[in-house]
Amino acid sequence: MISRRLILGGGLAALACPLRAGDRVDITMRGSARGEKVWFSPQGLAVPPGTTLRFVNHDPGNSHTSTAYHPDILGRQRRIPKAATPWDSDFLLPDQAFEVTLTAPGVYDYYCQPHEMAAMVGRIVVGHPGDPGWEGPAPDSEDLMPEVLAAFPTVEAILAKGRVEPESAP
Repeated sequence: MISRRLILGGGLAALACPLRAGDRVDITMRGSARGEKVWFSPQGLAVPPGTTLRFVNHDPGNSHTSTAYHPDILGRQRRIPKAATPWDSDFLLPDQAFEVTLTAPGVYDYYCQPHEMAAMVGRIVVGHPGDPGWEGPAPDSEDLMPEVLAAFPTVEAILAKGRVEPESAP
């Protein structure tokens, strides 16, 4: 198994949830047996600053990426906090993993490069509104299809539930 790790951003706020700073949470990359659907699970997640996310490809039929929306990566609109550093896992083959630690409070949107048009996107909420340096979600933009924008769970749903699974997952 190949593992990559990246530490991002600043920030000291804490989120009132069962997770603690320094915990590691897995986000799996999945696909249906015939490959007609692909998704991140969970698709939305609330974590305290300092949480390490481990993206693991559990899709035997596809390679996937975890890529932050940022101008430094393929010229995309920034959809992560200004204090955060963008990440790109590169292509992960089945059973490969990538880790990133998020420390800047705010909303992080990310996508799978080859499957963005299939709405394989996710949203991480680090901390909560009111934390010093908190940055909310990026506004809708014309560089994303309406179906992709609609696939992002709301910040409110993520904070209320802590974890949001994709609706289209079998």
